[in-house]
Amino acid sequence: MPADEFDNPAENVWIAKDAKIFDSAYIGSPLIIDHEAEVRQCAFLRCPAIVGKNAVVGNSTELKNVILFDKVQVPHYNYVGDSILGYCSHTGAGAITSNLKSDKTLVTVKDFATGEAIETGIKKFGAMLGDHVEVGCNSVMNPGTVIGPNSNVYPLSRVRGYVPANHIFKDPDNVVEKY
Repeated sequence: MPADEFDNPAENVWIAKDAKIFDSAYIGSPLIIDHEAEVRQCAFLRCPAIVGKNAVVGNSTELKNVILFDKVQVPHYNYVGDSILGYCSHTGAGAITSNLKSDKTLVTVKDFATGEAIETGIKKFGAMLGDHVEVGCNSVMNPGTVIGPNSNVYPLSRVRGYVPANHIFKDPDNVVEKY
């Protein structure tokens, strides 16, 4: 990473000079925090993690093995584990990407085109959110959940499987197209 743009405060940690990191945040390694990102008080970046440009990692939010694309917001009390959050995606307060099945079996991801399960071969796999996804407060994305771009998830939802692009997840039996 260019030394004129990024500080290297620890081995395998690069933080853009214009990023804002609160003193109480825990910063692990390896980690990249890009330009104008903000890591707020008591955030716990267990790593590895990439935090994109203008992204917000909020107070008491925990990240573990994640990629947050540019302008992602996980601003309040979120757990984001083993997940990828697309450009401009946002999770409401208390939203969680659950990354471990309760029976500890390997996580599968549903193929949206065929509905078939794709074996990941791993026990820990959170969620993949497309660009411009909005997740409501206190929602849980179960392991292997995929939410298509421009979709919304209602607050207090338990999401499993696949939510198509441009849809609203109200509950498992009520996923409607956005107009």
